Amino acid sequence: MISSFIITFREALEAALIIGIILAYLVKTKREKYNNIVYIAIASAIIASIIAAFLFNTIAGGFEGRAEQIFEGIAMLFASFLITFMILWMMKQKHIVADLHKKVSTELKEEHKFGLFLLVFVSVLREGIETVIFLGAAKLVSTNNNLIGALLGIIFAIILGYALFVIGKRISIKRFFNATSILLILFAAGLVAHGIHEFQEAGILPTYIEHVWDINPKQNPDGTYPLLHENGLIGGIAKDLFGYNGNPSLLEVISYIAYLTAIFILWRNIERIHKVI
Repeated sequence: MISSFIITFREALEAALIIGIILAYLVKTKREKYNNIVYIAIASAIIASIIAAFLFNTIAGGFEGRAEQIFEGIAMLFASFLITFMILWMMKQKHIVADLHKKVSTELKEEHKFGLFLLVFVSVLREGIETVIFLGAAKLVSTNNNLIGALLGIIFAIILGYALFVIGKRISIKRFFNATSILLILFAAGLVAHGIHEFQEAGILPTYIEHVWDINPKQNPDGTYPLLHENGLIGGIAKDLFGYNGNPSLLEVISYIAYLTAIFILWRNIERIHKVI
């Protein structure tokens, strides 16, 4: 539930900020007559995202046995790649407000109503598709991720998004994105490890050492689980949020550490990478 909340909260807030920036610009330039186009684009993107969610769940439910393990492994690794790309892309966006104003201004100067529609539609749909993929991958990792957490994330994002434009600069949105970026990076690392696990289950990757440690089979006499067990208090939260595994293989542990190391290096050298790109 926690990871579902964070995923939808962040993605929905990004969409809300983009919409808010565009609507605020239309008000500032006294072009509120184009608001309906923005609303239609938002509704269209939401419908398209719902269709994408249905298709994803339909496809995911159509596999069995080894094919299912391969599909889940690919889905987890692809989701981790998208999360990584999204975070690095967001770190590059230092002038997102000015860029959006420029794009909207260009479309309105040329009376491109469809261009404005497409700008909003693609922006919201991108967040919607990312949400579908991230939630789908999170559900594969832990069954604790549910619709309630996702809906709460969307509701809180809408409230915060509205508050940001009412309160103004009193809320540090940069700190929020930095904090959620760290959580999403840990979540993505868990997806990488679990993706490797699925490929091992499918026989595509070797196991080497099956369990580096194994605390899952242990259960307390009273029927409860130890704190670090996958079903325990701490272990359950860690599995839901970070993809924690109570009995990982050697390759899972290596992939988890390797991913975090690679992200740390990219994070430290992000400015240099952007100059090259």
